[in-house]
Parts: sequence; C-alpha cells; structure tokens
Amino acid sequence: MAFESLTDKLTRTLKKISGKGKLTESNMNDMLKEVRMSLLEADVNYKVVKDFIESIKEKAMGTEVMDSLNPGQMVVKVVRDELVNLLGPDQAELNMNPDGITNIMMVGLQGTGKTTASAKIALYAKNKLKQKVLLAACDIVRPAAIEQLKTLGGQIGVEVFSLGTEVSAVETAKRAKEYAKENGFTMIIFDTAGRLHIDEELMNELEQMKAEIQPQNILLTVDAMTGQDIVTVAREFDEKLHITGLIVTKMDGDARGGGLLSVRSITKVPVLFVSNGEKVDDLEIFYPDRMADRILGMGDILSLIEEAQSKIDEKVAAQSASRMMAGVFTFNDMLAQFDQVTKLGSFSGVLSKIPGLNKMAPKLDDEKLSEQIKHSKALIQSMTPYEREHPNCIKSARKIRIAKGAGLKVADVNRLMAQHKQMEDLSKMMSSGGGFNPFGMMNRGGGMPGTSKHAGSKKQKKSKKKKKK
Repeated sequence: MAFESLTDKLTRTLKKISGKGKLTESNMNDMLKEVRMSLLEADVNYKVVKDFIESIKEKAMGTEVMDSLNPGQMVVKVVRDELVNLLGPDQAELNMNPDGITNIMMVGLQGTGKTTASAKIALYAKNKLKQKVLLAACDIVRPAAIEQLKTLGGQIGVEVFSLGTEVSAVETAKRAKEYAKENGFTMIIFDTAGRLHIDEELMNELEQMKAEIQPQNILLTVDAMTGQDIVTVAREFDEKLHITGLIVTKMDGDARGGGLLSVRSITKVPVLFVSNGEKVDDLEIFYPDRMADRILGMGDILSLIEEAQSKIDEKVAAQSASRMMAGVFTFNDMLAQFDQVTKLGSFSGVLSKIPGLNKMAPKLDDEKLSEQIKHSKALIQSMTPYEREHPNCIKSARKIRIAKGAGLKVADVNRLMAQHKQMEDLSKMMSSGGGFNPFGMMNRGGGMPGTSKHAGSKKQKKSKKKKKK
C-alpha cells in the first residue's frame, strides 16, 4: 500500500518524541531530522519538505507546546495538523451545475487509468449524487478505450455515447451534449485521449474540446507510482487547461506517496479522489485529515465505516446477524459472509484503516487469503442444497465427493468444516447469552473451568439430581 514505508518511519519517530517528559531544542531537532529524512526518502519534493519542517519547528517550539503538560503529544498534533495543511486544508468536491448538465472532462497521460477512473466517477455520481450519468467515449486514438468504456458502462448500468473512431473527438463531445440534453441526463463524463507524454497535438485537441463543452470540472488522473512526475504532469496540464482536481490512481500499489504529498502544495490543485484497486467501486473521496491520520499510523475508521455501508448488502447482513443470534449458522450463511467480506476489497486495505491493527496490514498476504476464500467458496458450491443447510450430515463419502467437485482435497474439506464449527459455536454462544473465556470454552453460568464458581455450579447440579431421586 502507498505510504507504507513512510508511515512506519514517522510512527517510530513520533513515538520517541511523544514519550519525552520534557521537550528541548536538542530532542526536537533530532525528531525533525528523522522526519525530514523520512519525507525525502518517500520522494516528497525538497522545497515542500523544507517548508514543512520549518513550519513544524516554529509551532512546536512555541510557548503553548513547550508549557503544556505533555509537550511530546502536542508535537504529534502539530505534525498532524501541518500534514493536513500540506494535503489540503479543506476537502474538495465536484463543481455541480445547478442550472443544467454538469460536464466533467477527464484528462491524463496514457496508462494512468483514465478510462477506468471515468467509469468509477460515473458509478459514484450515479449512486451517491443521484445523477443520471452519460459516459462519452472521446478517445478516438485508442479504439480499445471505446470498447473498454462500453464494457465498464455495462457493468455499472451507465449509458455510453460513442460515434466510433471515424468522427473527431470534438464532434463526438458536441453530439454527446446534444444527446444528453434530449434524453434528460444531468451529468456527462467525457473520456478523452491520452498520450505517453505531453505534446502539442494532445493539448490542442483538449483545448478545443474544453472550448466546446465548457466543463465545470477538468479532472486529471495521475499514477501514484510515478512519484514526483505527478507534480510535473499536474503543473503542465494546469497551465494549459486550468484543471480543477486530481484523481490519484494505483494507491493500492507500493508507491512511496511523495508525489501526492507534494502536488497540492506546489500546484494548488486539490485531490478529489483516490483509487485503491481495479474494480469499478474501488474509489474513495479524498479527505486530507483522514489521509494524514493514515500516514501517521492512526487508521481511518470513518472511511472504513462509509465503505462498509456503501458496499455491504444491509438485508443480507441483517439476516445473517439474525440467524446467528438465533444460534443458526450453516454453510449458506458462511458463503454469504465470504461474499460480503470480499466486497470490502483487500484484507490489508481494511486493516490499514483500523487503529491498532494497521501495523498488521503489511504482513498480510492478500493473494493467499483471497485464494483461501476462493477455495472455500468452491467447496461450499460443490455441496448439495441439503448439505449446505445440514453440515452435520457431511461424512467421509460426502467429503470425498465435495472435494472432487471443487478440484481440491479432503483435507481442505476438513479445514472448512473446522472453520464452520467455530462459527457455529460462536452463533450458539450469542444465542445463549453466554461469554467467552480465554481458553475458548463457554459456560452459561458465567464461571470458568477450574474456578470455584464453576465447581460450585457442578455441585448444585449434583444436589438437584439427588433430590429428584
């Protein structure tokens, strides 16, 4: 994930200073030196780092911090606040046209994920902003881009307007506007052509299109993996087109993140969205304060909650919870939970947003975990409807058939059965109102095996039996 190395270094550095009972110019300078090196190694622009460090030093050495009860923690707050200012003090939003159709012009170099980003924003506008969206295929240089946009449009239920590769991009954009007006669309997203590098031909075409469609938004897609090139590309596009926002793609890769930290400070162009994967719903609104918290290892639980609310089927989740509370957990329930979990994206991505667990994210093998879930789903799908609802009926012969049907081994079936048993025990515990003890045992009386309370409950049961006799 992006910022992984930077997060680790900054967390260790700030932990040292937050533990200091007294703040001195000496230990303050040591901390700032480490922060400076961490930022430079993350490929943050040198001038940005210089200004960032000077601002922290000025505020951290102020009277308010020095005289506070916990100066170390106050320094952490100063660093966090400055990081928010660096990323953009305010959350930027799409400019909406209140009197007509909102036009969004997508620009960027080839290979930055512009066409996919167009579809992602279309899905966001359709679901979140309740817009009737039209995607306009204006990249006539790359025929595959038109087909890709049509495929993506079909996946998200958004119409794609195209006149093929024989009609100019500007004419296609003009006709798309007319079509949108005639058919009651409220937003048009124009996917334009890209190049491997910025050239005069590309910019002339984009300037002509801008004059034709008069967009409220010109969004530039930039690749997080390109480092400082983000700043260079953003500056050049902004000089020609006056872009209104950035979409940073491939944030799920191993980018150092320096370009993202530098671009707002240098170009004054805000980041609107970040893309964390290849799926059409892998798009996040960019919140500077939440990103600052992630970079400092503080997690981002708000984004995780919002993501869960938007991606998880509430009816399925409620039904699953209701069945567990009733002490019921079958393989059909297990399959439903697998489907819900995978909708949230990578496991490391989920953990990275949870305070306290975010340090575990880099250690997770997402591919291995995804493969395990894939195998588990294959095994459940290899079962008969009766077997899924009655797991206890699955014995040796059935295990062999299920394993063969999924192309796996009986040992894999046994592992799945063991996982199911654990979840089934949990559901029974929830329905009984009991609690867990550290040894994984459950006791409805509230005592634990080996304790006097637990022993007492056994004696009471024996005495009741004697009375009955």
